[in-house]
Amino acid sequence: MTEQARTTTYGVPPAHPLGLDVTMPIGRLPAARQIVADYVRLTKPRIISLLLLTAICGMYAAARGPVPWRVLVALCCAGYLAPGGANAMNCAFDGDIDKIMTRTSGRPVPSGRISRPVAFGYGVLLNVVAAIWLALATNPLAAGLALAGSIWYVGVYTIWLKRRSKENIVIGGAAGCFPVLVGWAAATGSLSLTAFLLAAVVFCWTPPHFWSLATLLRDDYRQAHVPMLPVVAPDSQTSLRMMRYAVATLVVSILPVLWGGLGVAYLVVAVLAGVRLCQLTWACRSRLDARAAGRLFGYSLMYLAIIFLAAALDQVFTAPVFHL
Repeated sequence: MTEQARTTTYGVPPAHPLGLDVTMPIGRLPAARQIVADYVRLTKPRIISLLLLTAICGMYAAARGPVPWRVLVALCCAGYLAPGGANAMNCAFDGDIDKIMTRTSGRPVPSGRISRPVAFGYGVLLNVVAAIWLALATNPLAAGLALAGSIWYVGVYTIWLKRRSKENIVIGGAAGCFPVLVGWAAATGSLSLTAFLLAAVVFCWTPPHFWSLATLLRDDYRQAHVPMLPVVAPDSQTSLRMMRYAVATLVVSILPVLWGGLGVAYLVVAVLAGVRLCQLTWACRSRLDARAAGRLFGYSLMYLAIIFLAAALDQVFTAPVFHL
């Protein structure tokens, strides 16, 4: 059989159960590790790592001590699978614009290595597995919140707002609040005001974090016609709104202490970290260039990790300052 005959049948590429591109000669098919790497890449591990940290820290802040190993394992695994599945579905819907953007053109879907239907089905499967795992190992509330976060990210952000509104990341970015609630619910089976306030920190933090990234990738988003705020608004408006959300992040991060849920150790870290976030955002007011945006984006990643580690450690080793 000729090489052409092995790769196609009467000019039609054969279907592949994994959604891989099989139009290349058999001798050049991707190795198993490439296949695995592509399916892992669909989940966007770098994005999930920070979300997973907020979930784990939220769990320890709620538990105020050791957590059963089965709960920890379930949260770590299902806490990756649920947002990872949402990211895979995002890749499926955004395959067309990902192909246009330089940063994302090499992803498995726009490059043709995995088809959009397969990527979507893969994302659904990961969410089903995550929900069942959480429901069995922890409780139905945690499982439901994990699914709700995925639905919000795919339905509200990806499908509804991303291509239509400059408020896409403000409203759609609320999906990033759910991992905190999932972690809290996994530990206690319920939610408290402290849990919602920590989730609100993520909500307020998201716009300056993402808009600084969007500033760095402005040309990509403009070329793909995605109306991120730095693309459609003047720099002065973008920097002003980032500053407002940075101040809101600082204020909201202090509220759990006033409520009585977190203690003095967390308070010190929240104030210092929040002031630094505001300083870097303020630096963007005169000129929102790559240097200022890059510094803000890099620190914003550290900020969220610092805040949630402080919340978890505060509850494990100290007592609340206020009791209402």
